[in-house]
Amino acid sequence: MIPSSIPGSPVDISVVLPALDEERAIADCIRKIQTVFHDNAINGEIIVSDSSTDKTGSIAQSLGAIVIKPEKSGYGNAYLAGLHHARGRVIILGDSDNTYDFSQIPRLLAPLDNGADFVIGSRFKGTILPTAMTPLHRYIGNPLLTWMINVIFGTQYSDTHSGFRAITREALDRLALNTGGMEFASEMLVMAAKEQLKVVEVPIDYYPRLTPSKLHSFADGWRHIRFVLLMKPLPFVAVPGLLFLLIGALLMGFFFFEGNVESSHLHTFILGAILVMGGLQVILTGFLMKTYSVVHGYENKAGIIVSLMQYSNLEKFLVLGSGLFIVGVLLGINIVIQWFSVSFGFLSEISTAIVALVLITSGIQVFLFAVFQSMMLLNENNGHA
Repeated sequence: MIPSSIPGSPVDISVVLPALDEERAIADCIRKIQTVFHDNAINGEIIVSDSSTDKTGSIAQSLGAIVIKPEKSGYGNAYLAGLHHARGRVIILGDSDNTYDFSQIPRLLAPLDNGADFVIGSRFKGTILPTAMTPLHRYIGNPLLTWMINVIFGTQYSDTHSGFRAITREALDRLALNTGGMEFASEMLVMAAKEQLKVVEVPIDYYPRLTPSKLHSFADGWRHIRFVLLMKPLPFVAVPGLLFLLIGALLMGFFFFEGNVESSHLHTFILGAILVMGGLQVILTGFLMKTYSVVHGYENKAGIIVSLMQYSNLEKFLVLGSGLFIVGVLLGINIVIQWFSVSFGFLSEISTAIVALVLITSGIQVFLFAVFQSMMLLNENNGHA
């Protein structure tokens, strides 16, 4: 057995491996890493963050690795626990299922020696061996999620979900990572972009796994999408909502004031009403997502959200919502009065009824937005007791 590190000496490299029932693969991973340490005169340590119910932990410990037990389950939580114990000036991250060839660690270290902060092993720039990645992940899932991150954050990654990475300790400390699930992989790249780290990709090989996959394609994919949208909710949620609202308002206004609503244009008028109500809901949801992101430290408190996080402005939203609701109710009451005036006979007030519906629904949406927004700000210091 090759020792992982020399006791009492500064650690050059920490390799952190999350593990969940990998007793068939963990030994090969550790031996490859130890060989790299030996052949390159590296004083390194191997930390296995073990959530297993099999012999993974005992095998790793017998080979000289440091084994810790995360308090919480989840891919991200396993990494966070392992990173907390890492002492190296450089951190290597990799899966413990032997899909990554740890003898290729020097490929990840070379760019760091040339000034890079963060290195990603790209499977799509390297070689993906047959059966190593399912067609769903290779041709749809990974490319789609990579495209989303690149478009939203202006990056140029080729493989945002590679689990083989290297980062300097100084750069890692700047990222302030905290997600506990599979979205940890996306969070790391998003925060690297926000912190303007110098990121380099290098080609790596990707091998078939020895143990059953722990991935849940659609559930884990949704976690990544949810996190990415949380980081940029306004341009990709609120702005489309605003577009829908404006188109809907134009459609409603044009046909209402032209007096063509009661004719063949009624369906277009109803479509406009749907776009107005739906667009408003999407806008308000984007604002709530932005507030959640700020409150939980994912984004900085800046721009329009500063105004929306002030209680005085939230009170104005309460008044606005109440006002819209009341106007809608009054329009509805007026329709009932007119119906009464014709002795409950034929009444053609469909357009007015639709406008009343839009006002009432929009008023409720705005009012509840202000209520929920204020609830999220209970722990915020806004100058109120």
